[in-house]
Amino acid sequence: MPKALNIIRDEHRSIAAVLHGMQHLVRQIREGKAKNDSRVFRAMLYYLDTFSERMHHPKEDRFLFGPLRRREAGADALIAELEREHASGAQSLRRVEQCLIRYEEGGDKEFTEFAQEVDRFALGYWDHMRKEEEQVFPLAEKLLTPEDWAEIDRAFEENLDPLASERDE
Repeated sequence: MPKALNIIRDEHRSIAAVLHGMQHLVRQIREGKAKNDSRVFRAMLYYLDTFSERMHHPKEDRFLFGPLRRREAGADALIAELEREHASGAQSLRRVEQCLIRYEEGGDKEFTEFAQEVDRFALGYWDHMRKEEEQVFPLAEKLLTPEDWAEIDRAFEENLDPLASERDE
């Protein structure tokens, strides 16, 4: 398997861990086992914004989806869908953040909407990553050349996920 795909899988595991963490904290609050700790939620949102939205998705768009689009016209619809999801990711993240602010300021009456938005966001993200891993990765392995992979690998090695790199030590 190309190195870039292993890097993307590691990054997806980090993102999934953050999503699980968000849902776990919401569940703990819902069950009365924890109080809202906005600092933790904000740290999770910050990671998703600064790493996933600003580095991970742009690299996938440019270095993985671009070469795939040039090699296979049949992948156009799937790639376009994933690119739309990438483009709307920041907006989805802002909706979670806005619901968090309303919950912080409005108290318990705003919790249900916040919890629903966290779940909606997490489920959408997992669906997105599943499409990449189950549909795009096999297609990329089949269609891309060693030269394509060399460029893709270099791009994904440039700025590694800070959470994934912790696992490597």
